[in-house]
Amino acid sequence: MAIRATAAVAAFGVAGQASALNLSVGDDVEASLYGYARLNMSYDFNDNRAVSTRAGSFSPANEDIEGHFGADAQQSRLGVRVKHSSGVAITVEGDFRGAGDAAGSLRLRNAFGEYNGLMAGRNWSNFTSFVGNTPVLDFDGLAGTAGSQDRTEQVRYTTGNLSFSIEDPSSQEIEDGDTRTSAPALTARIEDSAGGLSYSAAGLVSQVTADDGTNDDSAIGFAVFGAAKFALSDMITVQGAINYTDGASGYLWRSGSNYFGSSAYMDGNSIETIKGYGGSVGVSLALGGGRSINLGYGMTTLDLDDAVANSSLTAAAAETNQNVMLNYMWTPVRNVMMGIEYAYLDQETVGGDSSDANRLLFAAQYNF
Repeated sequence: MAIRATAAVAAFGVAGQASALNLSVGDDVEASLYGYARLNMSYDFNDNRAVSTRAGSFSPANEDIEGHFGADAQQSRLGVRVKHSSGVAITVEGDFRGAGDAAGSLRLRNAFGEYNGLMAGRNWSNFTSFVGNTPVLDFDGLAGTAGSQDRTEQVRYTTGNLSFSIEDPSSQEIEDGDTRTSAPALTARIEDSAGGLSYSAAGLVSQVTADDGTNDDSAIGFAVFGAAKFALSDMITVQGAINYTDGASGYLWRSGSNYFGSSAYMDGNSIETIKGYGGSVGVSLALGGGRSINLGYGMTTLDLDDAVANSSLTAAAAETNQNVMLNYMWTPVRNVMMGIEYAYLDQETVGGDSSDANRLLFAAQYNF
């Protein structure tokens, strides 16, 4: 297999464009190597909001100096898919996104196997949908898109348009408490389409537990979302999502300081859940010739008033995040995408203080 794959890679170097690199591994196995090389370049007009992949952070950098440029290729991706004649399929995928010392190191994104509707491994959370997402260049995307928008270890069963999973829970941060993962998260999702409408809805239940070794308390958290996309014509689509969480802020995308807010807080020895909600909406215009314009808005809000009154959380805590993204994307040939995007980000604290930022992002992506 290694020899044949090496020969195939060498041949691909002069073979031109392809949607994936097919590997010859035997009569009973189909395998392909896929991925892309991507450059992201950002310019922050205000303080430096760029994180790895040059995505924009909601958290203020507390810098008085304006104007920051940067570039990296950390979003570049590499994956392998293998399918056996028995119906068993395996996917292993990584990219080079990281933070600090891990920046530029290979990061495991997905690693899972599938057979007869049963999937086990690391994959996108079942409490996630891309149906209502507006295409953006920023790797972290709009606030309030459906579900966690992240990957996790899980066992999932899919039958028709329904899927159910047992998952490692997303972030379960507790203010003034030591978090203990005491139970898996349980999810259910439906995803379907009818005519020009595509839609998805999901529910999740998880247990959030605080345990300092002496005292412990638990609460049941839950989350729901709905997402939809509607084609108004061959050129125009409208899409969006709405979310509500209670004790499960790890499933409210881009809440809190940047990614996930706290799910609960300690009021003495008792745990109290934190509620939140959010949503996103966008419109896409296909111009033809591989060109498109996309405009999206996203928002998340956490109800932190009781937490500020009864815990060490202060009025400086991030309460509401909002962002707007407007981009132009161009696909001159099948395997190449280039684009430029303007983004506006705003974060408001419980006390009403606001910090905003404006930035530009350029991306060039070459797929195989």
